[in-house]
Amino acid sequence: MWGGRAGSLLRGWGRQLTGAPGRRLLNCRAASQAGNSAPRCWKCGGPRGPAQGDGFFCPQCRALQPPDATRDYFSLMDCNRSFRIDTTKLQHRYQQLQRLVHPDLFSQRSQTEKDLSEKHSTVVNDAYRTLLAPLSRGLYLLKLHGIEISEGTDYEMDSQFLMEIMEINEKLAEAQNEAVIKEIESIVRDDFEKAKEILTKMRYFSNVEEKIKLKKTPL
Repeated sequence: MWGGRAGSLLRGWGRQLTGAPGRRLLNCRAASQAGNSAPRCWKCGGPRGPAQGDGFFCPQCRALQPPDATRDYFSLMDCNRSFRIDTTKLQHRYQQLQRLVHPDLFSQRSQTEKDLSEKHSTVVNDAYRTLLAPLSRGLYLLKLHGIEISEGTDYEMDSQFLMEIMEINEKLAEAQNEAVIKEIESIVRDDFEKAKEILTKMRYFSNVEEKIKLKKTPL
């Protein structure tokens, strides 16, 4: 019964990934649009690259620059774009970035840099939380491929899957002892492992997608 749930997820995602080769990654699309004009420092007007402090500061006047909207969370947090990441490395990167852009470090700077530090800190926090949790990490990977699954949606989910989820929620609400709770926990943990396997397969689909794009590109 429970094995069908993971299969339902795989079928749903498989249908969506089938149409993915014609799409470009979100950050790549934004990058191509931004590539028409080189970014310049808001304070001194100088070119912003190569920059200091991981691209956050102007190399001429060292003023904090706006966040790079074309940079995805994996790049920002120095992680491979994969479901499997080193969470210890992720935590170290998070601490490193906060030592660069935390608002407390800009209390004596201009109001512009104070505001920019708030924005940077928010982006870093969001990136860290998103990549730390397996579920949000997997959903973010899908989003980078143009596939978004809103929280609470029943999109592409068959009725059997939704009924099983309802049964789990009802059983949990009625649970009166620890044994029943552990039973539900075991079922959910097993399904998480199946979901992880699905996301791992998605990485290989992504590699094939990139090869298809290369084949379609004129020499």
